[in-house]
Amino acid sequence: MRAELAAIEPGRACCRAAERQGLGAAATGQARDPVVARLAIRLEHADRDVAPFDWAAAADHCRLAWLRGTFLARGSLSLAGGRSHLEFVLPEPEARPFADHLAELGLRASLRSRRGSGVATWKSTASVTHFLGLAGASATLLELESRMVARELRSDLNRQLNAETANLRRGIASAARQLAAIDALHVSGRLDALPATTRTVAQARLAAPEASISELAIELDLGRSSVQRSLERLEAEAARMR
Repeated sequence: MRAELAAIEPGRACCRAAERQGLGAAATGQARDPVVARLAIRLEHADRDVAPFDWAAAADHCRLAWLRGTFLARGSLSLAGGRSHLEFVLPEPEARPFADHLAELGLRASLRSRRGSGVATWKSTASVTHFLGLAGASATLLELESRMVARELRSDLNRQLNAETANLRRGIASAARQLAAIDALHVSGRLDALPATTRTVAQARLAAPEASISELAIELDLGRSSVQRSLERLEAEAARMR
């Protein structure tokens, strides 16, 4: 992402000056990586004879260029455990004004102190993607969105699998109770005294222990509710017998 942002060439002279001023110390030989150092060289003459950057008076395109330079010099983005974390590390006195600037762009950040520095942080993926779009990191934005989609798909799949597993367990437990009830009623001779539909359902359950109620209903050409009531009656009769 840093390489992508550093490769952007501002079209306006004012934006080039704003971006170089956003780089701060990184524009004077203190860049933390080569891509930012090369950007500083390309912008070397951009801010000569230009007044210091004034956020209040700057146009939106200059603000975004300055913010991009600030991120290249002082920002970082991490993606771990399906979460996004983007932060700017600034001198303590600059942190609050900087956070106010972000809020004006609809990018409200949380502030905290860390080892004598102010840290403006976004943990909201929506804020991170909004910033990437404004800054011009389209390739990084697409990658992040694809990760989000993949994560959502995995979450949906896990939810479906968990629901199906729970339903399967409930079905197995119900079938086991029904088979035990049918066996007890058969041994006691009380099964033959039950209504014909209930006996038919009992026989179908014995023949297909793993079948769902819907499958039994289709096999017997009965309504699902009728099969459900017959199975419940079998369990109730066995319980009364016990």
